[in-house]
Amino acid sequence: MDVVASMVADRPVVIFSRTTCCMSHTIKTLIGGFGANPTVYELDEIPNGKQVERALQQMGCNPSVPAVFIGQQLIGGANQVMSLQLRNQLAPLLIRAGAIWI
Repeated sequence: MDVVASMVADRPVVIFSRTTCCMSHTIKTLIGGFGANPTVYELDEIPNGKQVERALQQMGCNPSVPAVFIGQQLIGGANQVMSLQLRNQLAPLLIRAGAIWI
């Protein structure tokens, strides 16, 4: 879990993804649509991707991708992010984290 903590430190939005995951693409597009520029880690392209994936699963991410952190806090996967969007709570989270300004 320390590996994940170091990857999300000092970044307003981090998305752990896989290049072949359509839900990861959807979440990246949604968050990018607000004007945020998330840090994206494609677990199938980074050397320690399997280790990071195991750490995410230990943190409760199941499935392991997409896993979204806003303001260094684990938000969850696609269902949690979409629920926040439907309740108009995603934009305020992004603003508080400093990912967007308006």
